[in-house]
Amino acid sequence: MSDSETIEVYNQQVEEYAELVNDFHEQSDIISFTDSVKPGGYILDLGCGPGTASSYFLKQGFRVDAVDASQEMVRVAQTQLGVDARCALFSDITSVNVYDGVWANFSLLHAKPEEFPQILAALHQAIKADGVFHIGMKLGEGSHRDHLGRYYSYYSHESLQAHLERAGFKVTDVQLGESRGLAGTIDPWILMLSAASGESSLNAN
Repeated sequence: MSDSETIEVYNQQVEEYAELVNDFHEQSDIISFTDSVKPGGYILDLGCGPGTASSYFLKQGFRVDAVDASQEMVRVAQTQLGVDARCALFSDITSVNVYDGVWANFSLLHAKPEEFPQILAALHQAIKADGVFHIGMKLGEGSHRDHLGRYYSYYSHESLQAHLERAGFKVTDVQLGESRGLAGTIDPWILMLSAASGESSLNAN
């Protein structure tokens, strides 16, 4: 994420957001993800927020690279959950063959459409050949800001899967649902779990 207005919303509403996501349970999506990552593997929590998922991963015995564009989210992850989080943008992920899994749960929806393919290609490059990728996005079309000022890009099931396949991911599981977010609206969403064994048709450089 590089949109300064979106980042500032999260900086200003960090406590509200932390309260929203800290009602955390062992949900089927995160269990499916951790069951697919090799024991003790290295997970990138991309857009870690207040560190809720990262804390869960650590308790399950994984190593975690927790990153977020919001300095306040990183601070909360560090001070309240003891997660060794760091500030980073999507474009800062340039590693090659490092992660056994990438957890991008409702973070890449803040990426601009023109940047999205290259971000996915870079993530595919960063994941090991036997690694897995989880992505959560809101369903819809186009892009706009919500009433809080956060920038969102929306995709249909078909278009999101096509983006993942072009980046070299093979979708293995899909979940659909809806829930209320920080803005107070109830929005439809999609979760996709993918294997990173394919070849990307995109250039991440």
